[in-house]
Amino acid sequence: MSEPAAEPAGVFDCRNAFAETLEALAEADPRIVTVVNDSLGSSKLGGFKKRFPERTINVGIAEQNLVGVGAGLANGGKIPFVSAASCFLTARAMEQIKADVSYSNVNVKLIGQSAGIAYGELGPTHHSIEDIAWLRLLPNLAIVVPSDPWETAEAVKAAAAHDGPIFVRISRFPVPAVPRSDGARFEIGKAEILREGTDAAVITNGVMLHRAMAAADRLVKDGLNVRVINMSSIAPLDVEAIRSAADTGAVVTVEEGSVRGGLGGAVAEVMSTSRPAHLRVLGFPGFVPTGSVDFLFEHFGLTAEGIATAVRDVVAATES
Repeated sequence: MSEPAAEPAGVFDCRNAFAETLEALAEADPRIVTVVNDSLGSSKLGGFKKRFPERTINVGIAEQNLVGVGAGLANGGKIPFVSAASCFLTARAMEQIKADVSYSNVNVKLIGQSAGIAYGELGPTHHSIEDIAWLRLLPNLAIVVPSDPWETAEAVKAAAAHDGPIFVRISRFPVPAVPRSDGARFEIGKAEILREGTDAAVITNGVMLHRAMAAADRLVKDGLNVRVINMSSIAPLDVEAIRSAADTGAVVTVEEGSVRGGLGGAVAEVMSTSRPAHLRVLGFPGFVPTGSVDFLFEHFGLTAEGIATAVRDVVAATES
């Protein structure tokens, strides 16, 4: 698979943050190893292999073996970062993730690269819109969807320190850095409130976060103060942050994934059982065709204006 052109100014490929952080962690901890499925380049782990060739294992295009080898290394006291395209990692190796990693509660770090629709024109075989829905069913498995380079680096650090299995979902297309306060910190299981608001709440994560922030800026002109919540931790889930969002009466979830079973499904489960409110779930409603990333986001309304329109609709529903 060909690599994208150099990053435009002001946006960043989160895979680079993953690779740089992992190399720094490996320098300090000899237990850290990588396992790839002929995906050294797309995982940005070429530098890791040069520095730690004896700690880089390439199993070839064999995802079930990939996860099994990772589980074996973990049982041997290593901290394996098992990295592959999310579409192949979570679909082809689902049985191994379930039995060898999740049910067994083994200390494997699963890295789903180029997730969502990041492969664009390579089409439905390479789209990964179901991964969160599948993995959210499994016990013991933490799930994190970082939004930008800073959060990606923090998520990788947290994954290395986490005692147990974890899945980190990383995109390949460039995104801007999300503005944060100097005291910002990442914690597995905790939501991040990036903007306060009482008229509605947008709950999102990953590459949708900066779009949600832009939508909130637009809605100020409509007289709406919208809370923006970064729910990068899907499991464990910050239930109290969701309940607090529901207190606004109008909630919109936005995800680069299927509307069935992912972030929106997790939020709906909490709201329907403990804090009912008007809810709109934005994402991909089903089959996603071949097309550029920009075309697909526009086509399915996953833009700042699309998010703003959804918020206006939900707020209007609360007033009717």
